Amino acid sequence: MKVKLAKTAGFCMGVRRAIEMVLTETNKSEKPIYTYGPIIHNNQVLDLLASKGVHSIEDLEGLKAGTIVIRAHGIPPKLRQYLKNSGLKLIDATCPRVIRVQTIIRSYTRKGYDVVILGDSDHPEVIGLMGYSEKPAYLIQALEDVAALPQLERLFVVAQTTQDEQVFDEITAAIKKRFPNTVIFNTICEATHQRQQEIRNMAEQVDSMVIVGGYHSGNTQRLVQVADKAGLTTFHVETEHDLDKERLAQMEIIGVTAGASTPNWMIKNVMQEIEGIRGRRDPFLFLFFKRVVKILVLSNLAAATGAFSFAYSISTVSRVGQGDLFPILAFLYIYAMHVFNKSLDKMASVYNDPERAAFLKKHWRFLNLLGVIAIAVGMIVAYFISFHTMIALFALSLLGIFYSIPIIPVKKRWKYRYVKIKDVPGSRSLSEALAWVSVISLLPLLNTQDIIWPVALTSIIVTFLISYVRTALFDIFQVQGDLIVGIETLPITLGEKRTIILLKSVLLILGMILILTSFFDVFGTSSYILLIPVMGLAACLMAYEKRWFIPDINFEAIVEGNFILAGLAAFFLIT
Repeated sequence: MKVKLAKTAGFCMGVRRAIEMVLTETNKSEKPIYTYGPIIHNNQVLDLLASKGVHSIEDLEGLKAGTIVIRAHGIPPKLRQYLKNSGLKLIDATCPRVIRVQTIIRSYTRKGYDVVILGDSDHPEVIGLMGYSEKPAYLIQALEDVAALPQLERLFVVAQTTQDEQVFDEITAAIKKRFPNTVIFNTICEATHQRQQEIRNMAEQVDSMVIVGGYHSGNTQRLVQVADKAGLTTFHVETEHDLDKERLAQMEIIGVTAGASTPNWMIKNVMQEIEGIRGRRDPFLFLFFKRVVKILVLSNLAAATGAFSFAYSISTVSRVGQGDLFPILAFLYIYAMHVFNKSLDKMASVYNDPERAAFLKKHWRFLNLLGVIAIAVGMIVAYFISFHTMIALFALSLLGIFYSIPIIPVKKRWKYRYVKIKDVPGSRSLSEALAWVSVISLLPLLNTQDIIWPVALTSIIVTFLISYVRTALFDIFQVQGDLIVGIETLPITLGEKRTIILLKSVLLILGMILILTSFFDVFGTSSYILLIPVMGLAACLMAYEKRWFIPDINFEAIVEGNFILAGLAAFFLIT
Protein backbone atom coordinates (compact mmCIF):
# COMPACT_ATOMS: atom_id res chain seq x y z
CA MET A 1 0.00 0.00 0.00
CA LYS A 2 1.23 3.48 -0.89
CA VAL A 3 -0.05 6.77 0.48
CA LYS A 4 0.20 10.02 -1.51
CA LEU A 5 -0.40 13.26 0.36
CA ALA A 6 -1.58 16.27 -1.64
CA LYS A 7 0.83 19.22 -1.53
CA THR A 8 -2.03 21.63 -0.84
CA ALA A 9 -3.55 19.72 2.09
CA GLY A 10 -4.24 21.67 5.26
CA PHE A 11 -4.67 25.28 6.30
CA CYS A 12 -4.93 27.79 3.50
CA MET A 13 -3.29 31.20 3.92
CA GLY A 14 -6.44 32.90 5.21
CA VAL A 15 -7.27 30.24 7.80
CA ARG A 16 -3.69 29.93 8.99
CA ARG A 17 -3.48 33.72 9.33
CA ALA A 18 -6.71 33.83 11.36
CA ILE A 19 -5.67 30.98 13.66
CA GLU A 20 -2.22 32.48 14.22
CA MET A 21 -3.77 35.86 15.07
CA VAL A 22 -6.09 34.28 17.64
CA LEU A 23 -3.39 32.08 19.20
CA THR A 24 -0.95 34.99 19.37
CA GLU A 25 -3.60 36.98 21.22
CA THR A 26 -4.20 34.14 23.69
CA ASN A 27 -0.50 34.07 24.51
CA LYS A 28 -0.27 37.77 25.35
CA SER A 29 -3.75 38.86 26.47
CA GLU A 30 -5.45 38.21 29.82
CA LYS A 31 -8.84 39.60 28.80
CA PRO A 32 -11.67 37.35 27.53
CA ILE A 33 -11.32 36.53 23.83
CA TYR A 34 -14.30 35.93 21.57
CA THR A 35 -14.75 35.17 17.89
CA TYR A 36 -17.85 36.38 16.10
CA GLY A 37 -19.06 32.99 14.97
CA PRO A 38 -16.74 29.97 14.64
CA ILE A 39 -13.29 31.14 13.54
CA ILE A 40 -13.17 28.15 11.15
CA HIS A 41 -15.36 25.13 10.46
CA ASN A 42 -13.42 22.51 12.39
CA ASN A 43 -14.79 21.16 15.67
CA GLN A 44 -11.44 19.93 16.96
CA VAL A 45 -9.77 23.31 16.48
CA LEU A 46 -12.74 25.06 18.09
CA ASP A 47 -12.51 22.72 21.09
CA LEU A 48 -8.80 23.48 21.35
CA LEU A 49 -9.41 27.24 21.24
CA ALA A 50 -12.15 26.91 23.86
CA SER A 51 -9.64 25.17 26.16
CA LYS A 52 -7.44 28.26 25.79
CA GLY A 53 -10.26 30.64 26.66
CA VAL A 54 -11.41 31.55 23.13
CA HIS A 55 -15.17 31.27 22.72
CA SER A 56 -17.40 31.60 19.68
CA ILE A 57 -20.42 33.89 20.11
CA GLU A 58 -23.25 35.11 17.90
CA ASP A 59 -24.89 37.54 20.35
CA LEU A 60 -22.85 40.58 21.43
CA GLU A 61 -25.37 41.84 23.95
CA GLY A 62 -23.86 42.33 27.41
CA LEU A 63 -20.22 42.21 26.26
CA LYS A 64 -18.34 45.21 27.62
CA ALA A 65 -14.72 44.06 27.91
CA GLY A 66 -12.38 41.73 26.11
CA THR A 67 -11.26 41.04 22.57
CA ILE A 68 -13.53 40.23 19.64
CA VAL A 69 -12.06 38.56 16.53
CA ILE A 70 -13.63 38.82 13.08
CA ARG A 71 -13.28 35.36 11.56
CA ALA A 72 -11.66 34.57 8.22
CA HIS A 73 -15.05 34.56 6.43
CA GLY A 74 -15.60 38.26 7.13
CA ILE A 75 -18.74 40.09 8.28
CA PRO A 76 -21.08 42.77 6.84
CA PRO A 77 -19.82 46.38 7.16
CA LYS A 78 -22.67 47.47 9.46
CA LEU A 79 -21.74 44.75 11.94
CA ARG A 80 -18.08 45.75 11.68
CA GLN A 81 -18.98 49.34 12.57
CA TYR A 82 -21.05 48.12 15.51
CA LEU A 83 -18.05 46.15 16.81
CA LYS A 84 -15.80 49.20 16.47
CA ASN A 85 -18.19 51.20 18.61
CA SER A 86 -18.68 48.43 21.21
CA GLY A 87 -15.62 49.25 23.31
CA LEU A 88 -14.16 45.79 22.69
CA LYS A 89 -10.66 45.34 21.30
CA LEU A 90 -11.20 44.44 17.64
CA ILE A 91 -8.95 42.05 15.69
CA ASP A 92 -9.81 41.67 12.02
CA ALA A 93 -8.83 38.20 10.80
CA THR A 94 -10.81 38.44 7.54
CA CYS A 95 -9.00 36.56 4.78
CA PRO A 96 -7.33 38.99 2.32
CA ARG A 97 -8.93 37.02 -0.55
CA VAL A 98 -12.37 37.68 0.96
CA ILE A 99 -11.51 41.37 1.44
CA ARG A 100 -10.77 41.56 -2.29
CA VAL A 101 -14.27 40.26 -3.11
CA GLN A 102 -15.83 42.70 -0.62
CA THR A 103 -13.95 45.57 -2.28
CA ILE A 104 -15.10 44.56 -5.78
CA ILE A 105 -18.74 44.39 -4.68
CA ARG A 106 -18.67 47.77 -2.98
CA SER A 107 -16.82 49.46 -5.85
CA TYR A 108 -18.98 48.15 -8.70
CA THR A 109 -22.34 48.51 -6.99
CA ARG A 110 -21.46 52.16 -6.30
CA LYS A 111 -21.01 52.54 -10.04
CA GLY A 112 -24.57 51.33 -10.60
CA TYR A 113 -23.87 47.68 -11.41
CA ASP A 114 -26.02 44.86 -10.07
CA VAL A 115 -24.13 42.07 -8.33
CA VAL A 116 -24.72 38.35 -8.75
CA ILE A 117 -23.01 36.26 -6.06
CA LEU A 118 -22.41 32.58 -6.66
CA GLY A 119 -22.39 30.87 -3.27
CA ASP A 120 -24.27 29.17 -0.45
CA SER A 121 -26.98 31.34 1.08
CA ASP A 122 -26.27 30.30 4.67
CA HIS A 123 -22.49 30.54 4.46
CA PRO A 124 -21.01 33.32 6.66
CA GLU A 125 -18.75 34.55 3.85
CA VAL A 126 -21.73 35.03 1.52
CA ILE A 127 -23.74 36.78 4.25
CA GLY A 128 -20.84 39.16 4.72
CA LEU A 129 -20.40 39.75 0.98
CA MET A 130 -24.06 40.65 0.49
CA GLY A 131 -23.69 43.38 3.10
CA TYR A 132 -21.14 45.20 0.90
CA SER A 133 -23.56 45.70 -1.97
CA GLU A 134 -25.00 49.21 -2.33
CA LYS A 135 -27.97 47.64 -4.14
CA PRO A 136 -29.98 44.44 -3.56
CA ALA A 137 -27.69 41.49 -4.31
CA TYR A 138 -28.75 38.44 -6.30
CA LEU A 139 -27.64 35.05 -4.99
CA ILE A 140 -27.20 32.01 -7.23
CA GLN A 141 -26.53 28.51 -5.93
CA ALA A 142 -27.23 26.34 -8.99
CA LEU A 143 -27.40 26.51 -12.79
CA GLU A 144 -31.21 26.63 -12.82
CA ASP A 145 -31.14 29.84 -10.75
CA VAL A 146 -29.87 31.79 -13.78
CA ALA A 147 -33.30 31.70 -15.43
CA ALA A 148 -34.87 33.21 -12.30
CA LEU A 149 -32.77 36.38 -12.52
CA PRO A 150 -34.68 39.54 -13.55
CA GLN A 151 -33.69 41.40 -16.69
CA LEU A 152 -30.58 43.33 -15.70
CA GLU A 153 -28.70 45.87 -17.84
CA ARG A 154 -25.38 46.18 -16.04
CA LEU A 155 -24.25 43.33 -13.84
CA PHE A 156 -21.13 41.62 -12.61
CA VAL A 157 -20.54 38.21 -11.06
CA VAL A 158 -18.38 37.20 -8.11
CA ALA A 159 -18.10 33.90 -6.27
CA GLN A 160 -17.71 32.69 -2.74
CA THR A 161 -13.97 32.03 -2.49
CA THR A 162 -14.43 28.29 -1.81
CA GLN A 163 -16.76 27.50 -4.72
CA ASP A 164 -16.22 24.62 -7.16
CA GLU A 165 -14.46 26.12 -10.17
CA GLN A 166 -16.17 23.87 -12.71
CA VAL A 167 -19.59 24.83 -11.33
CA PHE A 168 -18.55 28.49 -11.48
CA ASP A 169 -17.55 28.14 -15.14
CA GLU A 170 -20.85 26.44 -16.05
CA ILE A 171 -23.00 29.06 -14.30
CA THR A 172 -21.04 32.08 -15.55
CA ALA A 173 -21.25 30.71 -19.10
CA ALA A 174 -25.05 30.55 -18.75
CA ILE A 175 -25.15 34.09 -17.32
CA LYS A 176 -22.93 35.38 -20.12
CA LYS A 177 -25.22 33.77 -22.69
CA ARG A 178 -28.26 35.51 -21.23
CA PHE A 179 -26.48 38.81 -20.39
CA PRO A 180 -23.65 39.22 -22.95
CA ASN A 181 -22.20 42.35 -21.30
CA THR A 182 -21.75 40.73 -17.90
CA VAL A 183 -18.44 41.44 -16.12
CA ILE A 184 -17.08 38.20 -14.63
CA PHE A 185 -14.73 38.16 -11.65
CA ASN A 186 -13.37 34.73 -10.85
CA THR A 187 -12.90 35.31 -7.13
CA ILE A 188 -12.41 31.66 -6.24
CA CYS A 189 -9.33 31.50 -4.04
CA GLU A 190 -6.18 30.18 -5.70
CA ALA A 191 -5.77 27.69 -2.83
CA THR A 192 -9.28 26.35 -3.53
CA HIS A 193 -8.48 26.03 -7.22
CA GLN A 194 -5.20 24.23 -6.50
CA ARG A 195 -6.79 21.77 -4.07
CA GLN A 196 -9.58 20.85 -6.45
CA GLN A 197 -7.25 20.60 -9.45
CA GLU A 198 -4.78 18.47 -7.50
CA ILE A 199 -7.53 15.94 -6.75
CA ARG A 200 -8.38 15.76 -10.47
CA ASN A 201 -4.71 15.23 -11.27
CA MET A 202 -4.32 12.58 -8.59
CA ALA A 203 -7.36 10.70 -9.86
CA GLU A 204 -5.15 8.95 -12.43
CA GLN A 205 -2.56 7.96 -9.81
CA VAL A 206 -4.62 6.65 -6.85
CA ASP A 207 -7.37 4.11 -6.20
CA SER A 208 -9.17 6.10 -3.56
CA MET A 209 -9.16 9.47 -1.85
CA VAL A 210 -9.33 10.28 1.85
CA ILE A 211 -10.55 13.83 2.51
CA VAL A 212 -9.79 15.09 6.02
CA GLY A 213 -11.92 17.91 7.40
CA GLY A 214 -15.03 18.96 9.26
CA TYR A 215 -18.28 17.39 8.08
CA HIS A 216 -19.84 20.87 8.15
CA SER A 217 -16.94 22.56 6.30
CA GLY A 218 -18.08 23.87 2.91
CA ASN A 219 -14.66 23.78 1.23
CA THR A 220 -14.05 20.22 2.50
CA GLN A 221 -17.42 19.06 1.19
CA ARG A 222 -16.52 20.46 -2.23
CA LEU A 223 -13.29 18.49 -2.24
CA VAL A 224 -15.39 15.37 -1.59
CA GLN A 225 -17.66 16.31 -4.50
CA VAL A 226 -14.65 16.86 -6.80
CA ALA A 227 -13.22 13.45 -5.85
CA ASP A 228 -16.60 11.76 -6.44
CA LYS A 229 -16.92 13.41 -9.86
CA ALA A 230 -13.42 12.19 -10.71
CA GLY A 231 -14.65 8.62 -10.17
CA LEU A 232 -12.64 7.94 -7.02
CA THR A 233 -13.74 5.87 -4.06
CA THR A 234 -13.91 8.72 -1.57
CA PHE A 235 -13.78 8.72 2.23
CA HIS A 236 -14.63 11.92 4.12
CA VAL A 237 -13.28 11.75 7.66
CA GLU A 238 -12.97 14.27 10.47
CA THR A 239 -10.39 12.31 12.46
CA GLU A 240 -8.39 9.10 12.18
CA HIS A 241 -11.12 7.32 14.16
CA ASP A 242 -13.52 7.68 11.20
CA LEU A 243 -11.35 5.68 8.78
CA ASP A 244 -12.82 2.54 7.21
CA LYS A 245 -9.71 0.41 7.64
CA GLU A 246 -11.21 -2.75 6.12
CA ARG A 247 -11.98 -1.03 2.82
CA LEU A 248 -8.73 0.96 2.79
CA ALA A 249 -6.69 -2.23 3.31
CA GLN A 250 -7.93 -3.42 -0.09
CA MET A 251 -6.53 -0.36 -1.88
CA GLU A 252 -3.13 -0.24 -3.53
CA ILE A 253 -2.56 3.54 -3.64
CA ILE A 254 -4.44 5.95 -1.38
CA GLY A 255 -4.52 9.71 -1.91
CA VAL A 256 -4.96 12.03 1.05
CA THR A 257 -5.91 15.68 1.08
CA ALA A 258 -7.61 18.00 3.55
CA GLY A 259 -9.86 21.01 3.70
CA ALA A 260 -8.56 24.53 4.26
CA SER A 261 -9.68 24.41 7.90
CA THR A 262 -7.83 21.20 8.80
CA PRO A 263 -4.69 21.60 10.97
CA ASN A 264 -1.47 19.71 10.32
CA TRP A 265 -1.69 17.50 13.40
CA MET A 266 -5.06 16.07 12.29
CA ILE A 267 -3.67 15.30 8.83
CA LYS A 268 -0.63 13.62 10.41
CA ASN A 269 -2.84 11.53 12.68
CA VAL A 270 -4.83 10.29 9.68
CA MET A 271 -1.65 9.64 7.67
CA GLN A 272 -0.15 7.69 10.56
CA GLU A 273 -3.28 5.57 10.91
CA ILE A 274 -3.45 4.82 7.19
CA GLU A 275 0.24 3.92 7.01
CA GLY A 276 -0.35 1.55 9.91
CA ILE A 277 -2.72 -0.51 7.76
CA ARG A 278 -0.58 -3.34 6.46
CA GLY A 279 -1.14 -3.59 2.72
CA ARG A 280 -0.96 -6.92 0.95
CA ARG A 281 1.74 -5.78 -1.46
CA ASP A 282 4.10 -3.94 0.88
CA PRO A 283 7.64 -5.39 0.54
CA PHE A 284 9.08 -6.54 3.84
CA LEU A 285 12.41 -4.74 3.32
CA PHE A 286 10.62 -1.48 2.53
CA LEU A 287 8.58 -1.74 5.73
CA PHE A 288 11.68 -2.65 7.73
CA PHE A 289 13.64 0.32 6.38
CA LYS A 290 10.79 2.73 7.15
CA ARG A 291 10.55 1.32 10.65
CA VAL A 292 14.27 1.77 11.27
CA VAL A 293 14.25 5.37 10.00
CA LYS A 294 11.21 6.16 12.14
CA ILE A 295 12.81 4.76 15.30
CA LEU A 296 16.08 6.63 14.64
CA VAL A 297 14.24 9.94 14.25
CA LEU A 298 11.73 9.52 17.08
CA SER A 299 14.37 8.29 19.54
CA ASN A 300 16.61 11.32 18.71
CA LEU A 301 19.39 9.00 17.50
CA ALA A 302 19.21 10.59 14.04
CA ALA A 303 19.85 14.09 15.46
CA ALA A 304 22.71 12.80 17.61
CA THR A 305 24.24 10.94 14.65
CA GLY A 306 23.99 14.13 12.60
CA ALA A 307 25.87 16.01 15.33
CA PHE A 308 28.52 13.26 15.49
CA SER A 309 28.97 13.31 11.70
CA PHE A 310 29.19 17.08 11.48
CA ALA A 311 31.65 17.22 14.41
CA TYR A 312 33.78 14.63 12.65
CA SER A 313 33.66 16.46 9.31
CA ILE A 314 34.51 19.92 10.67
CA SER A 315 37.29 18.60 12.91
CA THR A 316 38.74 16.71 9.95
CA VAL A 317 38.52 19.72 7.64
CA SER A 318 39.75 22.32 10.18
CA ARG A 319 42.26 20.01 11.93
CA VAL A 320 40.95 21.31 15.28
CA GLY A 321 40.13 18.72 17.96
CA GLN A 322 41.03 15.76 15.78
CA GLY A 323 40.41 12.28 17.10
CA ASP A 324 37.47 10.03 17.75
CA LEU A 325 36.55 11.31 21.21
CA PHE A 326 35.19 14.78 20.42
CA PRO A 327 32.62 13.57 17.83
CA ILE A 328 31.57 10.89 20.35
CA LEU A 329 31.20 13.63 22.95
CA ALA A 330 29.01 15.60 20.53
CA PHE A 331 26.85 12.51 19.94
CA LEU A 332 26.31 11.83 23.65
CA TYR A 333 25.65 15.44 24.62
CA ILE A 334 23.26 16.27 21.76
CA TYR A 335 21.40 12.99 22.30
CA ALA A 336 20.92 13.64 26.03
CA MET A 337 19.79 17.25 25.53
CA HIS A 338 17.28 16.24 22.84
CA VAL A 339 15.85 13.51 25.06
CA PHE A 340 15.48 15.72 28.14
CA ASN A 341 14.06 18.73 26.33
CA LYS A 342 11.64 16.69 24.23
CA SER A 343 10.40 15.03 27.43
CA LEU A 344 9.92 18.42 29.10
CA ASP A 345 8.17 19.81 26.03
CA LYS A 346 5.49 17.14 25.47
CA MET A 347 2.57 19.51 24.84
CA ALA A 348 4.04 21.05 21.69
CA SER A 349 4.76 17.57 20.31
CA VAL A 350 1.08 16.65 20.59
CA TYR A 351 0.26 19.24 17.90
CA ASN A 352 3.53 19.44 15.98
CA ASP A 353 4.16 15.73 15.69
CA PRO A 354 1.48 13.41 17.15
CA GLU A 355 3.51 10.31 16.31
CA ARG A 356 6.50 11.61 18.25
CA ALA A 357 4.22 12.54 21.16
CA ALA A 358 2.82 8.99 21.25
CA PHE A 359 6.34 7.54 21.06
CA LEU A 360 7.54 9.75 23.93
CA LYS A 361 4.53 8.88 26.05
CA LYS A 362 5.10 5.17 25.55
CA HIS A 363 8.87 5.11 26.02
CA TRP A 364 9.65 8.18 28.17
CA ARG A 365 11.16 6.21 31.05
CA PHE A 366 13.49 4.24 28.79
CA LEU A 367 14.48 7.33 26.77
CA ASN A 368 15.23 9.38 29.87
CA LEU A 369 17.29 6.50 31.26
CA LEU A 370 19.28 6.49 28.00
CA GLY A 371 19.69 10.25 28.35
CA VAL A 372 21.13 9.88 31.85
CA ILE A 373 23.45 7.12 30.62
CA ALA A 374 24.55 9.33 27.71
CA ILE A 375 25.46 12.16 30.09
CA ALA A 376 27.30 9.77 32.41
CA VAL A 377 29.28 8.20 29.56
CA GLY A 378 29.92 11.67 28.19
CA MET A 379 31.47 12.71 31.51
CA ILE A 380 33.76 9.68 31.45
CA VAL A 381 34.81 10.38 27.85
CA ALA A 382 35.40 14.05 28.70
CA TYR A 383 37.51 13.07 31.72
CA PHE A 384 39.75 10.94 29.50
CA ILE A 385 40.25 13.99 27.30
CA SER A 386 40.95 16.37 30.20
CA PHE A 387 39.56 17.46 33.55
CA HIS A 388 38.72 20.90 32.10
CA THR A 389 36.69 19.27 29.34
CA MET A 390 34.69 17.28 31.90
CA ILE A 391 33.90 20.43 33.95
CA ALA A 392 32.91 22.30 30.78
CA LEU A 393 30.65 19.45 29.65
CA PHE A 394 29.03 19.32 33.09
CA ALA A 395 28.27 23.07 32.90
CA LEU A 396 26.87 22.72 29.38
CA SER A 397 24.64 19.84 30.53
CA LEU A 398 23.20 21.91 33.38
CA LEU A 399 22.48 24.80 31.00
CA GLY A 400 20.83 22.44 28.51
CA ILE A 401 18.56 20.91 31.16
CA PHE A 402 17.62 24.30 32.66
CA TYR A 403 16.48 25.47 29.22
CA SER A 404 13.03 23.84 29.68
CA ILE A 405 12.76 24.03 33.48
CA PRO A 406 10.91 26.97 35.13
CA ILE A 407 13.39 29.24 36.90
CA ILE A 408 10.77 31.53 38.49
CA PRO A 409 9.17 30.35 41.78
CA VAL A 410 5.59 29.08 41.39
CA LYS A 411 4.09 31.81 43.57
CA LYS A 412 5.66 34.57 41.48
CA ARG A 413 5.15 33.16 37.97
CA TRP A 414 1.94 35.11 37.41
CA LYS A 415 3.99 38.34 37.46
CA TYR A 416 6.26 37.29 34.62
CA ARG A 417 5.65 36.49 31.00
CA TYR A 418 8.81 34.39 30.73
CA VAL A 419 9.39 31.72 33.40
CA LYS A 420 11.74 29.47 31.39
CA ILE A 421 14.65 30.22 29.09
CA LYS A 422 12.69 28.65 26.24
CA ASP A 423 9.89 31.22 26.77
CA VAL A 424 12.16 34.01 25.49
CA PRO A 425 11.20 34.73 21.84
CA GLY A 426 13.53 33.01 19.37
CA SER A 427 15.52 31.31 22.13
CA ARG A 428 15.12 27.75 20.82
CA SER A 429 17.10 28.27 17.61
CA LEU A 430 19.75 30.30 19.42
CA SER A 431 20.08 27.89 22.36
CA GLU A 432 20.42 24.80 20.19
CA ALA A 433 22.94 26.50 17.90
CA LEU A 434 25.00 27.55 20.95
CA ALA A 435 24.84 23.95 22.23
CA TRP A 436 26.17 22.65 18.91
CA VAL A 437 28.96 25.22 18.65
CA SER A 438 29.97 24.66 22.29
CA VAL A 439 30.35 20.89 22.10
CA ILE A 440 31.63 20.73 18.50
CA SER A 441 33.90 23.78 18.18
CA LEU A 442 34.63 25.24 21.63
CA LEU A 443 35.39 22.13 23.71
CA PRO A 444 38.19 21.02 21.35
CA LEU A 445 39.86 24.44 21.78
CA LEU A 446 40.28 23.77 25.52
CA ASN A 447 42.77 21.06 24.60
CA THR A 448 44.56 22.82 21.76
CA GLN A 449 47.99 24.19 22.64
CA ASP A 450 48.67 26.45 19.68
CA ILE A 451 45.33 27.79 18.47
CA ILE A 452 45.28 29.05 14.90
CA TRP A 453 42.63 31.70 15.41
CA PRO A 454 41.49 32.20 11.78
CA VAL A 455 40.78 28.46 11.61
CA ALA A 456 39.20 28.32 15.07
CA LEU A 457 36.94 31.35 14.51
CA THR A 458 35.88 30.09 11.10
CA SER A 459 35.01 26.71 12.63
CA ILE A 460 32.94 28.42 15.34
CA ILE A 461 31.09 30.66 12.87
CA VAL A 462 30.35 27.85 10.40
CA THR A 463 29.13 25.49 13.14
CA PHE A 464 26.93 28.14 14.73
CA LEU A 465 25.33 29.30 11.48
CA ILE A 466 24.67 25.85 10.05
CA SER A 467 23.18 24.54 13.30
CA TYR A 468 21.10 27.72 13.61
CA VAL A 469 19.61 27.16 10.15
CA ARG A 470 18.91 23.51 11.00
CA THR A 471 16.99 24.35 14.17
CA ALA A 472 15.14 27.31 12.65
CA LEU A 473 14.06 25.08 9.76
CA PHE A 474 12.47 22.67 12.24
CA ASP A 475 10.88 25.67 13.99
CA ILE A 476 9.15 26.56 10.71
CA PHE A 477 7.71 23.05 10.55
CA GLN A 478 6.34 23.38 14.08
CA VAL A 479 4.66 26.79 14.06
CA GLN A 480 1.11 25.51 14.65
CA GLY A 481 1.94 23.48 17.75
CA ASP A 482 4.30 26.11 19.17
CA LEU A 483 1.63 28.79 18.82
CA ILE A 484 -0.88 26.61 20.65
CA VAL A 485 1.38 26.10 23.67
CA GLY A 486 2.75 29.63 23.58
CA ILE A 487 6.37 29.02 22.51
CA GLU A 488 7.62 32.10 20.63
CA THR A 489 10.07 30.68 18.13
CA LEU A 490 11.84 32.63 15.39
CA PRO A 491 9.15 32.01 12.70
CA ILE A 492 6.43 33.12 15.14
CA THR A 493 8.32 36.29 16.06
CA LEU A 494 9.44 37.23 12.52
CA GLY A 495 6.81 35.41 10.46
CA GLU A 496 7.42 32.46 8.13
CA LYS A 497 8.34 34.49 5.02
CA ARG A 498 10.88 36.66 6.81
CA THR A 499 12.37 33.62 8.53
CA ILE A 500 12.79 31.83 5.20
CA ILE A 501 14.46 34.93 3.73
CA LEU A 502 16.77 35.08 6.78
CA LEU A 503 17.71 31.40 6.47
CA LYS A 504 18.39 31.76 2.74
CA SER A 505 20.66 34.71 3.50
CA VAL A 506 22.51 32.78 6.20
CA LEU A 507 23.03 29.81 3.86
CA LEU A 508 24.32 32.16 1.15
CA ILE A 509 26.77 33.70 3.64
CA LEU A 510 27.83 30.21 4.73
CA GLY A 511 28.50 29.20 1.15
CA MET A 512 30.60 32.32 0.56
CA ILE A 513 32.56 31.75 3.79
CA LEU A 514 33.40 28.17 2.81
CA ILE A 515 34.46 29.21 -0.68
CA LEU A 516 36.68 31.95 0.77
CA THR A 517 38.21 29.54 3.31
CA SER A 518 39.26 27.36 0.41
CA PHE A 519 40.56 30.35 -1.59
CA PHE A 520 42.61 31.71 1.33
CA ASP A 521 43.64 28.21 2.46
CA VAL A 522 42.03 28.52 5.91
CA PHE A 523 40.54 25.04 5.82
CA GLY A 524 42.19 24.03 2.59
CA THR A 525 40.46 22.63 -0.47
CA SER A 526 38.63 20.07 1.66
CA SER A 527 36.26 22.79 2.90
CA TYR A 528 33.96 21.85 0.00
CA ILE A 529 32.84 18.89 2.13
CA LEU A 530 31.09 21.33 4.48
CA LEU A 531 29.10 22.61 1.51
CA ILE A 532 27.18 19.30 1.57
CA PRO A 533 24.96 20.22 4.57
CA VAL A 534 24.74 23.84 3.38
CA MET A 535 23.44 22.82 -0.03
CA GLY A 536 21.31 20.07 1.53
CA LEU A 537 19.60 22.50 3.91
CA ALA A 538 19.02 24.92 1.03
CA ALA A 539 17.37 22.08 -0.93
CA CYS A 540 15.20 21.16 2.08
CA LEU A 541 14.18 24.80 2.52
CA MET A 542 13.23 25.03 -1.15
CA ALA A 543 11.35 21.71 -0.97
CA TYR A 544 9.32 23.01 1.97
CA GLU A 545 8.66 26.33 0.24
CA LYS A 546 7.48 24.57 -2.93
CA ARG A 547 5.46 22.08 -0.85
CA TRP A 548 7.25 19.14 -2.48
CA PHE A 549 7.22 17.39 0.89
CA ILE A 550 5.11 17.72 4.01
CA PRO A 551 7.17 18.21 7.18
CA ASP A 552 7.13 14.74 8.72
CA ILE A 553 9.48 12.08 10.06
CA ASN A 554 10.85 11.30 6.60
CA PHE A 555 11.59 14.96 5.93
CA GLU A 556 13.30 15.24 9.32
CA ALA A 557 15.43 12.22 8.40
CA ILE A 558 16.44 13.94 5.15
CA VAL A 559 17.49 17.08 7.05
CA GLU A 560 19.64 15.06 9.46
CA GLY A 561 20.95 13.01 6.55
CA ASN A 562 22.73 16.06 5.16
CA PHE A 563 25.01 16.14 8.20
CA ILE A 564 25.59 12.39 8.07
CA LEU A 565 26.62 12.69 4.41
CA ALA A 566 29.19 15.34 5.35
CA GLY A 567 30.69 12.98 7.92
CA LEU A 568 30.82 10.09 5.45
CA ALA A 569 32.44 12.33 2.83
CA ALA A 570 35.08 13.42 5.33
CA PHE A 571 35.78 9.80 6.30
CA PHE A 572 36.12 8.41 2.78
CA LEU A 573 37.64 11.40 0.98
CA ILE A 574 40.04 12.83 3.55
CA THR A 575 41.03 10.21 6.14
